Amino acid sequence: MTEVSTHQAQEDARNDNVLIWVNGTLKPRAEAMVSVFDSGFMLGDGVWEGLRLYNGRWAFLDEHMDRLFEAAKAIDLDIGMERDGVIAALEETRKSNGMESDAHARLMVTRGVKTRPFQHPSLSQQGPTVVIIMEHSKPSIPRPLRLATVPHQRGLPMTQDPKLNSHSKLNCILACIAAEKAGADEALMLDVHGFVNTTNACNFFIVRKGAVWTSTGDYCMNGITRQKVIDLCRINDIPVFERNYSLVDTYGADEAFLTGTFGAQTPVSEIDGRQIGCGEAGPITLRLRALYKELVTS
Repeated sequence: MTEVSTHQAQEDARNDNVLIWVNGTLKPRAEAMVSVFDSGFMLGDGVWEGLRLYNGRWAFLDEHMDRLFEAAKAIDLDIGMERDGVIAALEETRKSNGMESDAHARLMVTRGVKTRPFQHPSLSQQGPTVVIIMEHSKPSIPRPLRLATVPHQRGLPMTQDPKLNSHSKLNCILACIAAEKAGADEALMLDVHGFVNTTNACNFFIVRKGAVWTSTGDYCMNGITRQKVIDLCRINDIPVFERNYSLVDTYGADEAFLTGTFGAQTPVSEIDGRQIGCGEAGPITLRLRALYKELVTS
């Protein structure tokens, strides 16, 4: 069966010539570089946001800026720009690349270049590194995803709070590798109590008897698309529950789907070798897709 990634996009030759924003300067893709002494490269010391462009507008921009600045404050990182400055940098990059829709931006902020190759934050004395990678990007996922449950967990907030969109992604990468070794596309991760939580890259939902279930949110990424789906359910009289539930509940679901900025709502066909529902996007998933599309394009 064809390998599938949750961030699989159509090939677009224009991406070979995109300009990338690096600390205030737009550089051709081949020339956009950061130092080997950068905190992000050395230690994963930084935070990031992924944003999507629809009809000339960044979807849920205020929520993304809120999350970025909250995360930066949490790790005591000075972004070096006010909110308006970050938005202006996004717009400068967008306009310079002639992008109006079907574009994806990855906005990254690290603690910057270190004076010596060690951990202490005080060694980062030159200010932050800010990078915006922007690509023409239309999702192209040819089939529903297959998930495999893995031993890796999204853990307690006193280790590394899973709500942080941090550069330190090794735990999730190891989960993804474990899922691929099991013949799946993405990893289904449990929380510290053994309840179904999230995947290595996206938030996770199931549908049972017309009701939408997702985790409590205590141990998963603070997904903006996740919250929009919950809000859409409430507005449109679709029963929705943020609750603890087990793999038994999951295997017996009528539908399952992932949410994320890139893929919006991506259906799941199989979990741990068990077909979910009819193995295709179900009626609730399709309805939420339509409602979400209306929300981001209106």
